[in-house]
Amino acid sequence: MSTIDVTEDTFQETITKDGIVFVDAWADWCGPCKQFAPTYEKASEKHTDVTFAKLDTEANQQLAAALEIQAIPTLMAFRDGIMLFQQAGAMPPAAFDDVIQQVKDLDMDDVRRQIAEQNAGQE
Repeated sequence: MSTIDVTEDTFQETITKDGIVFVDAWADWCGPCKQFAPTYEKASEKHTDVTFAKLDTEANQQLAAALEIQAIPTLMAFRDGIMLFQQAGAMPPAAFDDVIQQVKDLDMDDVRRQIAEQNAGQE
């Protein structure tokens, strides 16, 4: 599967569906974004069971601000609508593959339990 573009209108729908979604926040003027783009595209072809989305931060400035993106590229990982990972900076292919595998290997029942415990502790 190749990458898809997300916008302020489609972002929420994309990240909340079942399964794993990676989002690459980028801008056309960003050198490191352009360097990371082939790595991201190659991963999208290798991991066909994962959705790979690209968010143009220039065209979607309100969403980028809401996501508190301070630097680009910023990579985010969601699974079943839960953000599991967010990191700024381009990533080497091996490191990116490792992150993808870690997200795939997570026990989501355990993640949801931890979130519930954390939320209960805040009340």
